[in-house]
Amino acid sequence: MRKDGRQENELRPIEMIPHFTDTKGGSVLICWGNTRVLCTALLEEGTMPFLKGTGQGWLTAEYAMLPSSTGNRKKRDFLKQDGRATEIQRLIGRSLRAGVDLMKLGERVIYVDCDVLQADGGTRTASITGAYVAVALGVQKWLREGRLEEDPLIHRIAAVSVGVVHDRPLLDLCYGEDSAAQVDMNLVMNETGEFIEIQGTGEGRAFSRAELDALLSLGEGGIRTLMDRQRAAEDSAT
Repeated sequence: MRKDGRQENELRPIEMIPHFTDTKGGSVLICWGNTRVLCTALLEEGTMPFLKGTGQGWLTAEYAMLPSSTGNRKKRDFLKQDGRATEIQRLIGRSLRAGVDLMKLGERVIYVDCDVLQADGGTRTASITGAYVAVALGVQKWLREGRLEEDPLIHRIAAVSVGVVHDRPLLDLCYGEDSAAQVDMNLVMNETGEFIEIQGTGEGRAFSRAELDALLSLGEGGIRTLMDRQRAAEDSAT
């Protein structure tokens, strides 16, 4: 048994609260274990400068941790964002773009914001999983309002962490497990079972092909469950 009593293939408790904020787009508060992330999506007219005249839109993401989201106060990024936040927001953007037909957006941009209210491991995977729901809710609203002519969503996207802790492959690492992990990995997938991104490293030691296969299997099972939770949150919002 793990510190919190979960089995090796068990996710932490997850709740997605749709329409958490009143916005012209979509919003969701994702509560994943003790991690809390507010995800919002807004649509703006006009595409990115490098896409002007192409008829293609874009999706971009920003990620930030509030000062009180961790045990020690984190300074606000007023002038220069730290490297970790930059890497995570690029991951969120890449992941979500894999689920969107950018031509169907027309020359418009979906802006996704992920703000971590409380962190206990897995903030990037919670951001991706919650942000997809925010985008999906936003798309429903923009179609009703006539701001979009057709649904641009082509794939459902979710993400989860896996790792090897004390030589045991585990699904969905909390902070205590993540800090002790010998192998740490994040998986982003779509509903067909295809991988969008795999971020993995042997932090304490190298890992075997058998361990990699075990981690991928754990992640696939977890993402199927996450997608069921996403659908339930979207259905409850209508």
